[in-house]
Amino acid sequence: MSRCVLITGATGAIGGALANEYARPGTQLILHGRNAGQLERVAANCRARGADVIPCCIDLGDVAQARQWALDMAACHELDLLVANAGMNIDIGPDGAGERWEDSEALFALNVRAVIALVDAFLPAMRRRGRGQVALISSLAGYFGLPVTPSYSASKAAVKAYGEALRGWLGPEGVRVNVVMPGYVESPMCNAMPGPKPFLWTPERAARTIRRGLENDRARITFPFPLNLGTWFLAALPAGLSVRLVRLFGYHG
Repeated sequence: MSRCVLITGATGAIGGALANEYARPGTQLILHGRNAGQLERVAANCRARGADVIPCCIDLGDVAQARQWALDMAACHELDLLVANAGMNIDIGPDGAGERWEDSEALFALNVRAVIALVDAFLPAMRRRGRGQVALISSLAGYFGLPVTPSYSASKAAVKAYGEALRGWLGPEGVRVNVVMPGYVESPMCNAMPGPKPFLWTPERAARTIRRGLENDRARITFPFPLNLGTWFLAALPAGLSVRLVRLFGYHG
């Protein structure tokens, strides 16, 4: 059975690994990325696996452009799965000076506003058909904000809440919505993040776990288990205690 899968951020570690997971004969992959050279390498690898690939190199941080691109794609392609994976991270800096407003603004445009724009563009067709799936890539940082990455944590909490709300709304209509909350996955973005990185996974392992979770329609796809449990407890504990704990664990400016 042929499928159409769109993955944003396909030039990143998780996005590229997901592209490989879904690359097979009978699958049309629409792959987005901002690095044209890397995007073509990912596309070539997926074509070698038998997939029909459409590479798209645009800046999703330009939300108006992102929305128009998504509307154009929705008009031409009947999407079975949308994976909203593209994102960025910033931090308060090694000296704790804080995040620049311009960087925070760009982060929320890409991590939150562009995600909503994509979903808004593809959702009407999925609802008309009574089927389709949307995977929103959040983070375990969405459970409790880390002092070193306040804007990133807030953006991933927003994506988590948005996805959970969509699932409750759209589930009865046959549209599946899943929130993916990874821990630390080997990548340049992960390496640049300050603080410890316990239970580090490879992108390939993360992609396999995400694909299986989506196939089983898990509401939340969280990994790795020890870190998932720990961050969940941070959200459940009194906030004052959780703040002290994350600083004790090494997440401070």
